[in-house]
Amino acid sequence: MEEKKKVVSTTITRNTADFSNMTGNIYETVAVLTKRANQIAAEEKKELHNKIDEFKSTTDALDEMFENREQIEIVRRYEQQPKPTLEATEEYLEGDIYYRNPMKEDQQMHKIEAMEDEIINAQ
Repeated sequence: MEEKKKVVSTTITRNTADFSNMTGNIYETVAVLTKRANQIAAEEKKELHNKIDEFKSTTDALDEMFENREQIEIVRRYEQQPKPTLEATEEYLEGDIYYRNPMKEDQQMHKIEAMEDEIINAQ
């Protein structure tokens, strides 16, 4: 398992203005955080299932009890990790998340094209 950055797992009061600085809209920020948290959760779920699948075998009952303890330890380790939403929030505030909004990009392109047309028509 790769080493992750230390993320505080307790409740922290946050300034909502910090969340709208990069996107300009708190709701857009929430959408970005939601998508990133879902990505993190999916990665962790896949990683956990891969580790648990390593223990699958057809053996007798005594071996299964030992393997179950190992599986339980792995699951506990994952349960103690910070929640994906906290990781996504920390990544966002540190500027580690890349996102783009195609609708805004299209609007900006239309504005640029309109300005170019005005300049061409003015000549």
